[in-house]
Amino acid sequence: MIKKRALLPTKSLLLCLLCAALFSGSCVTAQPDQEKDSDFHYKMGTSYLNEGQLQTAFVEFQKALQNDPGNKNALNNLGLIHLQWGEVNQAKDLFLKAIASDNEFSDAYKNLGIAYRELGKWKEAIGAFKNALSNPLYQFPEWALYNLGVTYYRSGQFEPATEAFKDALKRSPSFSLPYYGLALVYNKTGRYGDASSVLTRAIELDSAYKGDREKFISDTKQRLLVIHGATEEDFKDYLEIMKY
Repeated sequence: MIKKRALLPTKSLLLCLLCAALFSGSCVTAQPDQEKDSDFHYKMGTSYLNEGQLQTAFVEFQKALQNDPGNKNALNNLGLIHLQWGEVNQAKDLFLKAIASDNEFSDAYKNLGIAYRELGKWKEAIGAFKNALSNPLYQFPEWALYNLGVTYYRSGQFEPATEAFKDALKRSPSFSLPYYGLALVYNKTGRYGDASSVLTRAIELDSAYKGDREKFISDTKQRLLVIHGATEEDFKDYLEIMKY
């Protein structure tokens, strides 16, 4: 599962997609041998994806879909690659295909929400995250809640953003990202002491820093040399919070 985006000071997130035509119009049910081959290529692609070899992973997921066009996991992971490549509309279409294959596929709903957020479609993004959370069998609700919080924050809805981040922490108290999100919300709403406290907690829990404030400040300044947009504003706010 691809981790961390907008509010993350440690990593950046996903984006992309390409020819939807490649998968369209194929309603043929995969045979057992085809499903087996599809699953093999999906597993190979996932291994390459986890290693950061995106193009090799992309080819493997394409092979998986040639054998089984309805392989929801291959569709979902292919969408993640397109997100990382910045091809958001193509990623969105792939996530929708994965959901069409399984309308309770919470991870695909969560990723669809991220794609909608990148497109500035706040209502659609919020709906997708809530669809992910509607499945009581979803194993990682904290990720959907965190991303829901990010979306509320990006759209200026600070109260529901706070609730979403807090709900994420109820599910996973050691999850650092919601603390980073809360720090930004508290800073925007004038709760500067709370912002400082939760940012300190985030840095403590984040495996990239383990409480090393100086390293966090140094990394944040380095990232500000190359990033732009909303994420740039987040990092500027983090540096401001560190002064409190």
